[in-house]
Amino acid sequence: MIAKALTNWFFYALLGLFIIFLYGPMFGIILLSFQGPEGGLTFPMNGMSLHWIGDLFKEQRVGDFQGSFLRSLSLGLLVSVLTTVFSYAAGLAFRRGFPGATFLFYLTVTSLIVPSILVSLGIGLTFSRLGLETHWMTSALGAHLTWTLPFGLLIMFAIFNRFDPSYEEAARDLGASFFQVQRMVVIPMIAPSLIGIALFGFTLSFDEFARTLLSGGVKNTLPLEIFGMTTTVTTPTLYALGTVTTVVSFTVILVSLAVIAVLNRRSAASKSHGSEAAA
Repeated sequence: MIAKALTNWFFYALLGLFIIFLYGPMFGIILLSFQGPEGGLTFPMNGMSLHWIGDLFKEQRVGDFQGSFLRSLSLGLLVSVLTTVFSYAAGLAFRRGFPGATFLFYLTVTSLIVPSILVSLGIGLTFSRLGLETHWMTSALGAHLTWTLPFGLLIMFAIFNRFDPSYEEAARDLGASFFQVQRMVVIPMIAPSLIGIALFGFTLSFDEFARTLLSGGVKNTLPLEIFGMTTTVTTPTLYALGTVTTVVSFTVILVSLAVIAVLNRRSAASKSHGSEAAA
């Protein structure tokens, strides 16, 4: 018993150290972002205020906080939508099978193996050779999709492997067309999973650095802007930016979880009503 108790305490201590190592720096940055107006970049804190968070929304002498944040947000939302749509369409195609499906699958997954910086370099060089200008909404968009689409496709495989095709067959027997089956049967049933894919795509894109570095053009996204400001910004404004982006990320996650919970409740309610009607 003593040996088991010691083993448990050792496990809990190791888990606690891991959590501190993982989340300690984040909480330290969040705490330092509430420094007083005369506060610096390190502890001890010099008062508590929202001065540096409010300073984010003023004109900055160094860095473009608002512009880079809006670019990352727009790019993340676009990548999220495209990842969800393409992953769903690809999942349907792979269910039915087509010539070259195996080759296309391995080609898609290969982008997960290739180093991100090489993908960014390749896209940047391709645009340069074609005489096109790299831009965060074109070349960087393609670079991000090479990162998010394989994950979305793998998730869709897992979803459709567990999906009962008898629901689709029943709808077709009742005269529903292909698009009606997708809109009224398949999509409502897998909607929580589709929201998960969208959320996954957004989070991967929002903080992507390596694949944006050489393909994002002259205007930085937020990760590039933060990296560039680490050597020039000497106030807690940079910490405040990290706090704001963290809040935005958690807000997106919480909203997505709330939507998933609502969809699950509606699905459970519809199933219960169907069972009562059948009885």
